[in-house]
Amino acid sequence: MILAGVVLLSVGGADLVRQFAGRRRRWLVYLIAGLILLGATAALDAVPAAVIGALAATAWVLVVKADGTSRAGIWAAAVLAVVCAAAVFAAPARPAPGPLSDLWQPAGPFGAVPLDTLVAATGAVVFLLESGNILVRSALRREMALPPAESGLKGGRLIGPLERVLVFALTLAGAYTLLAAVLAAKGIVRFPEISRDGESGDRAEYFLVGSLVSWVAALGAAFLVWWGAAS
Repeated sequence: MILAGVVLLSVGGADLVRQFAGRRRRWLVYLIAGLILLGATAALDAVPAAVIGALAATAWVLVVKADGTSRAGIWAAAVLAVVCAAAVFAAPARPAPGPLSDLWQPAGPFGAVPLDTLVAATGAVVFLLESGNILVRSALRREMALPPAESGLKGGRLIGPLERVLVFALTLAGAYTLLAAVLAAKGIVRFPEISRDGESGDRAEYFLVGSLVSWVAALGAAFLVWWGAAS
């Protein structure tokens, strides 16, 4: 499970660096982040996971464009999902992951929380931030053939990550009634805009495609963490 968490953390972190770090210092930030990740995984007895995570993040950045114009975006996400699922299946959460486990008190509001589970949850949240935006952009570009100016996710750049993290947290907490209310509220808020769509249906389709991809990413991440914790 630690491998899945580190891979998601690496990919999501790389996208955050790509979004917020300037081109000139981007590779320096990548290097510093990689060294920090290496040190952290060494304390968790999971250095190979850091190497695999760095390779996965490199491949992701090279294949998937931040603006969503890459046709490989959705396929890359599918491959990433398979890799993470295989990692959870092959190596579930360990009871004592490295020297850091001696300092960790695995207590939480929902019971014992192994370090591997915490890493997986952290990696999922980091991935759902900017990487989730890229997935939504890729899906909208692929399905609706929108030009860059029309698919810039202006408000969605902030609303989308918050929504995905909220869906992720509510799903893990088992608050399904509240989750349904949140999803319904989004439709109600966007209804006036969709109702002005006219006969084309473009806004409704844009809303549905973007929302479904966003929710699937959040629910998939929550299922991955739940599966690993229950193994």
